[in-house]
Amino acid sequence: MVREQAGQVLAANLRALRGQAGLSLSELARRSGIAKGTLSQLESGTGNPTIETVFSLSNAFNVPVSSLLTERTDPGVVLVRSASLDVLSSNAVDLRLLRRMDLTDTVVEIYDQRVRPGAIQHSDGHPGLEHVAVTAGQLRFGPPDEPYVLGPGDYICFPAHRPHIYEAIDGPVMSILLLQYPAGAVASPVHP
Repeated sequence: MVREQAGQVLAANLRALRGQAGLSLSELARRSGIAKGTLSQLESGTGNPTIETVFSLSNAFNVPVSSLLTERTDPGVVLVRSASLDVLSSNAVDLRLLRRMDLTDTVVEIYDQRVRPGAIQHSDGHPGLEHVAVTAGQLRFGPPDEPYVLGPGDYICFPAHRPHIYEAIDGPVMSILLLQYPAGAVASPVHP
């Protein structure tokens, strides 16, 4: 049920962003590098997106990932229960979007991030800054040729437009990931 709801949110946001940008499915496929059939499934709510797919769409629309994954709610108390969160997975990383905050000139997304051992997550880069705070385990993170090793309590801020990797060393890693974007890079949200 939770995955179905998250899929419907992504579908609605994808349709809205594509409509705002005036893009055909073919043009979005060209810009994102995602097959037209896959995009059609995502827009209908039947697709199963990966981290790479969502970040490719984020780059194609030049919006934060949260613009694709979250609904707007009224301000006030925000309670997020982990059981209600969809998990975006790749070969090495599981992400759960906890919160999106639209500040005066910045958008901040907060993720629960789990990095599994035995594989390396590669990112070609995307807009903004990545802030990573490790809570458990040892994480290799940063530029592929000179990554940093972080342990529990360590924090790093990295320009996300540069290629970077995530790799768990000797066991799983639990961390908090904050993505920070300039507000000007964010399209006006319909169902961000």
